[in-house]
Amino acid sequence: MTAPTAPPVSLGSADDPLPGSPELLRSVFRRHAAGVAVITAETGGRPAGFTATSLNSVSADPPLLSFTIGTGASSWPAVRDSEYLGVHILGEHQRELAGLFARSGADRFGAQTQWSPGPHGVPLLGGVLAWMVCRVVARVPAGAHRVVIAEAVAGDPAGEGRPLLYHQGRFNALRD
Repeated sequence: MTAPTAPPVSLGSADDPLPGSPELLRSVFRRHAAGVAVITAETGGRPAGFTATSLNSVSADPPLLSFTIGTGASSWPAVRDSEYLGVHILGEHQRELAGLFARSGADRFGAQTQWSPGPHGVPLLGGVLAWMVCRVVARVPAGAHRVVIAEAVAGDPAGEGRPLLYHQGRFNALRD
């Protein structure tokens, strides 16, 4: 009796792979579906925030998460200077909110955004699937970005709905 063989693996253009480059990384990660979060901070009495698809759970004990932010982003100074941050998991009904927080120069905390100050003064967004307030424990340099590691100190996972995803450069709903 012979062992079953695996089907052939398609490597695309294995004879002519793309060299390591920013374009290669972007092309590959367009095929990776990611959850959508908004990170918020308060500095100097002003709220700041941005859309993130780089959110990751790091450790359950202690409860740590990570995300990345470019040091050229308009929200970077607030993230750099804040001890506490808000992390919001967006629902599929929040495509417009995700787009608003992703757009450079947008009035992210204008009248169209439902938010209020939360624990430690962190801006909390309304209508999200879940939120956490986190204490920053590290900001690790990574190219033109920083990997921010933070510990959850408060939160609410009780929002209703299905998660918003980012795939192929667009916000998408989860399909069954």
